[in-house]
Amino acid sequence: MTVLPTFTTLGAGRTVLMLHGAAGGHLAFAPQVETLASLGWRAVAWDMPGYGRSAPIEPYTFKGLAASCIALIDALDCGSVVLVGHGMGAMLAQEVVLRRPELVERLVLSGAAAAWADIDGDWQRALAAQRDAALDRGLPMEQVAELLVPQLVGTEALPEGVRLARHVMAQVHPSTWRRALAALPTFDRSAALGSIHVPTLLITGAQDRQAPPALTHRMAACIAGSTVLELPGVGHLPNLEAPEAYDAAVLNFLALPRQLLH
Repeated sequence: MTVLPTFTTLGAGRTVLMLHGAAGGHLAFAPQVETLASLGWRAVAWDMPGYGRSAPIEPYTFKGLAASCIALIDALDCGSVVLVGHGMGAMLAQEVVLRRPELVERLVLSGAAAAWADIDGDWQRALAAQRDAALDRGLPMEQVAELLVPQLVGTEALPEGVRLARHVMAQVHPSTWRRALAALPTFDRSAALGSIHVPTLLITGAQDRQAPPALTHRMAACIAGSTVLELPGVGHLPNLEAPEAYDAAVLNFLALPRQLLH
C-alpha cells in the first residue's frame, strides 16, 4: 500500500493540486493556495515524498513519485484534478498525466522540461557544481538556499517571494535534496509529449536560465493545443517571483471553456 503524502488544503470546489520542485515544499505554492481558495477552488499543495512530513520512498524514482501522487488524487475523492507543477513537480505532472490521463482535467507547467538532458548547459553545470560543493562541505540548507536562490530569480522578482523561496528551500532535508537531484537526470518524457491531450498551459520566466523560454516553446510545439505565457523580468520561480501575474494566468486558463482550448 502506498503511504499517502502530507498536504495542505484550503477552500471548496473543483480541485487544483500543486506539485512543488526539488527545492520546494507545500509552502512554495502558498500564494496560489490562498488566491485559488478565495475564488472558489479547492486548493491542495502536497509535500513530495521526503519533504515536510511526507515519508520518503525507496527507490526515489519518478515512477514511485507518480504512484504517490496518484494515490493522493484518489484519496482526495474528486474524480480528476487540475494539476499544477513547477520544476521537478512539472516533470512529475507530465509523468502522472501520461500514466493516468483520466485523473487530470487540465495541466499547468512552469519552469518545465520534458527531459533533464534538455536543460544541460554551462550555467546549469556551474550552478550544480556550487550546489554539490556546498553540500559536500556540510553547509546547512539555509546557507545553500542563500547561495542558490538569488541565481534562480529574475531582475523583477518580488522580494517577499524571494524570501519565501529561501525559507522553503532551507526546510528541505539534505538527504531528500540529494535523492531528488539524483532522480532528475533519469527523467525523459520528450518522446511522449504528443500523447498529452489535456488542455495545457506552460508558464515560463523570460529570465529563466534553468529551463529557458526556448525550451518551453519547444515543449508547447509538441503538446497539441497548448498555450505558452512568458513573464518578463522573472526567472525560474514564477509563482513566487510574480505571484499576481502567475495567478492571473492560471485563473484565466481555468476560466476558458474546454472547447476553446483545442
